[in-house]
Amino acid sequence: MKPLLLYFVRHGAIATGEAKAFIGHTDVPLNREGILQARAAAKWLAPVAFSRTIASDLSRTRRTCEIIAGHRACTIETMPALREIHLGDWEGASFHEIQSRFPEEFAARGRDIENWRPPHGESFADCGERVRKTLDEIVSGPGGNVLIVGHAGVNRLILCSALGIPVKELLRIGQDYGCINVIEFGCDGACAHLVNYTPRLPLRHQDALSTETKPDYLPLECCL
Repeated sequence: MKPLLLYFVRHGAIATGEAKAFIGHTDVPLNREGILQARAAAKWLAPVAFSRTIASDLSRTRRTCEIIAGHRACTIETMPALREIHLGDWEGASFHEIQSRFPEEFAARGRDIENWRPPHGESFADCGERVRKTLDEIVSGPGGNVLIVGHAGVNRLILCSALGIPVKELLRIGQDYGCINVIEFGCDGACAHLVNYTPRLPLRHQDALSTETKPDYLPLECCL
């Protein structure tokens, strides 16, 4: 197995209004803050040369990935299997609306976050199965530095799968908009270098960060 350093990023903030909502497969674009967050991640990741660049097929991840990829001569691979969890009939509804209309179902989901499914949707166990299959394919590839731009739930499931964390504990893992995670895969298994790191946003919403920020560890091509 060739060493692989997986950089996986959550997409930037999206245009959903002020209320917290269930947004899974719903295709919602980045808002202005989300674009700035993607630019901050791009600045931080600028020293890294990627052997593969991957995003889910939803526009918020593809756009974030395009911004991070920048002028690199790489093709962005889109993978539907890396979509966020499908929330079925709850898609697009606010947390308050679901809690008010379906209090028993909302409470049941909280009691069994791993296995409970909304009507016509997925459980995290379902989502985790497709994410693990895709992760196994990526990790068994040619190695190097690989970028994935995904979603909060998907990124948490990658961390659970790689590090042996029970899926029922996934919501204890922070995944803020625009955050960066880094896991190294090698012969001895997986080792987390970074989890939920959010680069500084541009001051006064400028196009670039006012200070230079670089990774505090070396990408693989610098280590070999």
